[in-house]
Amino acid sequence: MRDTLVLNASFEPLSTVSLRRAVVLVMREKAVVEQSHPGLRVRAAQLELPVPQVIRLCRYVRVPFRQRAPWSRRGVLVRDRHRCAYCGRRATTVDHIVPRSRGGRDTWLNTVAACSADNHRKADRTPAQAGMSLLVQPFEPTPADALLLALGLQEGDALPPWLTAPASA
Repeated sequence: MRDTLVLNASFEPLSTVSLRRAVVLVMREKAVVEQSHPGLRVRAAQLELPVPQVIRLCRYVRVPFRQRAPWSRRGVLVRDRHRCAYCGRRATTVDHIVPRSRGGRDTWLNTVAACSADNHRKADRTPAQAGMSLLVQPFEPTPADALLLALGLQEGDALPPWLTAPASA
């Protein structure tokens, strides 16, 4: 099951959280469920709650402006849609274009998703040295792009109704 989208009180998307964290926020009345998975419910001894897809915080949280999306292994896999940058098969690992042993860093532009076979075949070399070519060029997503990618959306996709603020907000 995917993570739950967290909206600010002003309906701005903030982040995604685990289902467990989303349920805790709702139970503590710090958030309300805006949209839930149809037919799915979380049950406890004295509680029954719809499984939240989207929650909205009850109080506005001021968020400092973030110019760059933080790099993460999961973020690279999501950015590349879990497809190997060398062969296009399902990717399960992250490969450094310039290997870390040669000074390569954990950055958006130096990492790509890779299947374990291609990651092992490339080993401690650059793609050129290994005779491999990239099918796609790595890019650095904006913070907004990173959030959309985490939700499984693309820039051209129509936004779901819960991502558009009501006129009275």
